[in-house]
Amino acid sequence: MIPREPLIITGGKLLTGSGAPSAGSIRCEGDRIVAAGEVEAQPGDRTHDARGKIVMPGIIDLGVFEIDKPAFHFGGITRAALMPDQNPPLDYPARVRFAASYGKPDLWVHPIAAATRGLAGSELPELGLMQEAGARAVSSGRQWLGDSGIMLRMMQYAAMLGLPVISHAEDAGLTGGAVATAGEMATRLGLPSAPAEAESLAIMRDIALAEMAGAHLHIRQVTTAAGLDLVRAAKARGVRLTCGVTPAYFMLSDIATAGFLTFTRLSPPLRSEADRLAVRIALADGTIDTIASGHDPRGPEDKRLPFVDAAPGMAGAETLLPLTLSLVRDGVIDMARMCELLCVNPARILGVEAGRLEAGLEADIAVIDPDRPWIVDSDRMEAQAGNTPFDKQPVQGRAIALFKGGQKIEG
Repeated sequence: MIPREPLIITGGKLLTGSGAPSAGSIRCEGDRIVAAGEVEAQPGDRTHDARGKIVMPGIIDLGVFEIDKPAFHFGGITRAALMPDQNPPLDYPARVRFAASYGKPDLWVHPIAAATRGLAGSELPELGLMQEAGARAVSSGRQWLGDSGIMLRMMQYAAMLGLPVISHAEDAGLTGGAVATAGEMATRLGLPSAPAEAESLAIMRDIALAEMAGAHLHIRQVTTAAGLDLVRAAKARGVRLTCGVTPAYFMLSDIATAGFLTFTRLSPPLRSEADRLAVRIALADGTIDTIASGHDPRGPEDKRLPFVDAAPGMAGAETLLPLTLSLVRDGVIDMARMCELLCVNPARILGVEAGRLEAGLEADIAVIDPDRPWIVDSDRMEAQAGNTPFDKQPVQGRAIALFKGGQKIEG
């Protein structure tokens, strides 16, 4: 998708990924950025006036479960890392290759290879061939890989290839059929629950194995204070470790499940208020590296069930930007840190030439209005299903223009 004429975006505040927003323009030729800052338009350039709004890199969503282009484009997302939990799983090169081509030209999908055949936890797949087919990381998906021997061998294989390992941090031996975090709310509702320590136990094991293997471990979601303390300690001693979170865990606590609302049935389950506050602190101090949507649209057949039987997951692509911007308005993070969490760090983890507004990188650009108000409505979302715990909530912030490889995405 290479446009015929160069593009210049003027009149905006550039959030380049290297500091606070500042006035400037950005010029692109072909699918690449050629200059950012004090840039003048050239004869024949296509011009887009940002009208004083924020011009930032397109969001890179690290860990989605469904390719949902209308929702991604609404949310300012130009790249999505697709988890291996597909039907069939991403455990063969041909499946990875197909997934990598699926969204082009206006969305780039970065497949995450399955850690084991069929995600069954017993046999390693051909990670090298899947990397050649386009895989950018390897993961056990929604499940914890319980066999430590298999996990270690997979990490050693991934380390040899330079692939990050994305883990799901819940010890399945403790979680079993739990749908809630043990505590007062789970007791009141009579829901099967598991201790929050299921997360920290899984994190301890995976960190130890990653150190043994010399692998880059990315924990997709860290949602408890104890888990975050383990991440801090490991980073301090030099472990190759990154971690992420989705907005539900800095916006909601287990109190949100009070009415048995299945839109709040998530994996991992919502945590205590103390854990929610710990996540916000970790976002501010740099412990958490990425915020992702965890986009997992689920229809009525999965959600209009008793809480225990409902499938976990939420449609998160459309609310990723405004909910992250709420952290800026609350003074938890600044705009530069927001760009790191949504763009810079995901690009670094996946090893893609994007995530910043710099000469030579791909021209994936979002123009956002951080103050535009709108109301989340599960019945009117662009996603394939509107299973959001933020239904009817007023939010602020929207992408008002989006460019992939220098070409404007209409929608």
